[in-house]
Amino acid sequence: MKKRLQTQFSARQYMLSRDFEIYYYSDTAPIKVATHAHDYYEFYFFLEGNVSIQIENEQFPLTYGDVILIPPHVRHRAVIHNLDIPYRRFVFWISQEYCNHLLEISPDYVYMMQYVQTSKKYLFHNDRIAFNIIQSKVIRLIEEMKSDRFGRQAQIPVCVDDLVLHLNRVVYEQNHLMGFEEERSLYQNLCIYIEEHLDEELSLESLAREFYVNKYHIAHIFKENIGMSIHQYIIKKRLAICRDAILGHASISEAYLMCGFKDYSSFFRAFKKEYGMSPKEYKEYFTQ
Repeated sequence: MKKRLQTQFSARQYMLSRDFEIYYYSDTAPIKVATHAHDYYEFYFFLEGNVSIQIENEQFPLTYGDVILIPPHVRHRAVIHNLDIPYRRFVFWISQEYCNHLLEISPDYVYMMQYVQTSKKYLFHNDRIAFNIIQSKVIRLIEEMKSDRFGRQAQIPVCVDDLVLHLNRVVYEQNHLMGFEEERSLYQNLCIYIEEHLDEELSLESLAREFYVNKYHIAHIFKENIGMSIHQYIIKKRLAICRDAILGHASISEAYLMCGFKDYSSFFRAFKKEYGMSPKEYKEYFTQ
């Protein structure tokens, strides 16, 4: 870690800034901080050392990549077992007022804060890859705060908001990992089913009956995965099959009927919207 990013440790446990502060500490000499609490949120990112964190009456040994969130008024302290190796960590303080400001933008910014306060789970483990992404965002913020570059005052809140949102996303995805896997599997199975049944009815209701799930859930996961409605997806798939059939040996009427379009007028409008010309014009243009 670059020395210029490091801060001399201070036992101060109150904020000088109104909104947020961030520090990189690396200590090789004994430090003493008694059990204490803040009126702000403390994010703690553990890098190295033989250290545990005591939160209320429970003690947690720390490993590289651990992220701890201490809410306001929760008593805690670091327990340093020895300093044979340096004690290194990032500490990020953010006020309740600034969190309320982020909440007004989106509740996604404070998912982690609300989760920690209700679950009393303060410690989150991360693998090396996940923590490297977090660490890069932390370092970027520290570098920006220590720089005198143009736009610094505008860029710092952008970095803070990006870091906070990323941490919320990490925790949310850790808590919903099984749900993501299930949704991904459902999405893939739906895509396969649609491909194999383009000539049949493919309404949301029929798909919901086939897969035993709520039709609104199907609509949601399609929008999440590909950014379009399931109806748009089915139309695009049907049009692609029709286009290939038209360029082959099928007549236009054979093509639209084999792909599940119920009438020529709806097929004609969809085809012209997708490809910019009528089916007949398309066939003549590309088969010349």
